[in-house]
Amino acid sequence: MIYFVEDDDNIRKLVCYALSKEGYDIKGFEQPHLFWSDMLLKLPQLILLDIMLPEEDGLSILKKLKERENTSDIPVIMITAKGSEFDKVTGLDMGADDYIAKPFGMTELVSRVRALLRRTYKNNDATVYSWGPLYVDPQKHIIRVSDKDINLSYKEYSLLIVLLSAKGNVVTRDELLNRVWGKFYEESRTLDVHIRKLRMKLGEAGNLIQTVKNIGYKIGGIVDDK
Repeated sequence: MIYFVEDDDNIRKLVCYALSKEGYDIKGFEQPHLFWSDMLLKLPQLILLDIMLPEEDGLSILKKLKERENTSDIPVIMITAKGSEFDKVTGLDMGADDYIAKPFGMTELVSRVRALLRRTYKNNDATVYSWGPLYVDPQKHIIRVSDKDINLSYKEYSLLIVLLSAKGNVVTRDELLNRVWGKFYEESRTLDVHIRKLRMKLGEAGNLIQTVKNIGYKIGGIVDDK
């Protein structure tokens, strides 16, 4: 699901039409309060966010998204009529993943959306993992521990999928950083923080994530892939 926050009816309808024709499930919001209401019901896989909005500007919305644990890793593309370097730099510095200025072509927008989704969710696969009390279905985005649903941030989820897909083999720290954060990301402390949070959220299944000193992490035990 893609959420698009844009107060211009023509642009909102055009973008929603173009992306839906490409097979994407997209919902548009004219005002920020409508967007926030739906965020309480279902989190999207990607957000298209205009900067100039009534009620609350896009940068304010972006700031709130990045401050909240359950939304901080949702990829965001900023869209604005402004062409100033300030807006572009500010948005990217605040955590936006991409930036596109109006007027833009639908082909370019679709390409940006496709690339960002592929980059963000490249670790998803069709395998269903059942490992002790842990059950993960990547296609349906279901994570359960002892039949209890678990909510993970996108980075935590990506880490878990990378570890599960290794089937008990060790995944090095560099590989985890590369596959989850990107080729040029070098802040290894971020990895440790996310692993710690992931273990906590998984509860009794958290001890399945084992540290291999000076090398990386692995899932312990024997995996049962279905």
